[in-house]
Amino acid sequence: MSRRVAVLLVQLGTPDSPKTNDVRRYLSEFLNDPRVIDLPWLGRKILVNGIIVPFRAPKSAKIYKELFDLHNGVSPLITHTENVVEKLGKRFANDEVTVHYAMRYQNPSMYDVLEKMREENYDKLVILPMFPQYASASAGSAIDLAMNIIRKWWVVPEISIINQFWDNEGYIDSIVERAKEFNIEDYDHILFSYHGLPDRHVDKVYEGSDLCSDQPCETEINEKNKFCYKATCYATTRLIAAKLNISEEDYTVCFQSRLDKKWLTPFADKVVEELGEKGAKKILAFSPAFVADCLETVIEIGDEYQELFEEKGGEKVQLVPSSNDHDRFIDGLEELIRNKM
Repeated sequence: MSRRVAVLLVQLGTPDSPKTNDVRRYLSEFLNDPRVIDLPWLGRKILVNGIIVPFRAPKSAKIYKELFDLHNGVSPLITHTENVVEKLGKRFANDEVTVHYAMRYQNPSMYDVLEKMREENYDKLVILPMFPQYASASAGSAIDLAMNIIRKWWVVPEISIINQFWDNEGYIDSIVERAKEFNIEDYDHILFSYHGLPDRHVDKVYEGSDLCSDQPCETEINEKNKFCYKATCYATTRLIAAKLNISEEDYTVCFQSRLDKKWLTPFADKVVEELGEKGAKKILAFSPAFVADCLETVIEIGDEYQELFEEKGGEKVQLVPSSNDHDRFIDGLEELIRNKM
């Protein structure tokens, strides 16, 4: 009897719609995750439910409406992920492998999808959070929830987890191929903009009194920093830059979407403003932490950074599309999954 394998791809999530109530529900679930805002329970509840969500939800709803309107009333995260599932499914058409996807926050929920997978009685599960660079707030949270759900099953199948894939060749090549749609020499500077994290999140990767700032995270990956988000972001950048022959002085690694000043620096919006003030006219922006285009790429980089740049005298911030459902990205995912089979 052949072994039946199920693959679960996990994305971060999206509101069900851009309506304020749906956005409020999404933000509440997301920001109340202790791996996202790692404060004591009471402090987190007061901060999130009493301050952040009530004030942020109406503003975020307007931005999500802009995003949904650009994509036929649907979140591009859903569309791109469904395309990935379909393409991957075809790659495994001759195998006893079924590909599922879920969102860490909101729908389709991990609870519902994993319950359907339990009912199918698979022999093995492969859990693949769609975050190339490991962070506790993204891949760690997805894995944590999956294991908390599965541990309650009476029959627990064999499980394999892929917790990061920052150096996967298919993933890297998909970004490189996207970049080839543009003439890199036409741009004054290149940005590699990754989602931000609090400094304390990367510091927790290290033992004792060691901090991220004590490590050579900007220049190398080693046994100490191999799960440090900052280190793998820089490592991903080096791989992409090498394949595109971009010299180190021509690009900047930066971090976006911060909540306060004690987050990874340099801040992407500040870098954009500084480049404009120095006379740059055209910027090419990569967003390698996001494998599917979403609010942070389409709106934050494509619209908001464009406005900031123009205010400082710049002309164009050109976003390089995410991997989305690029065939080389599918190649990379297939390789990762087959290695676990």
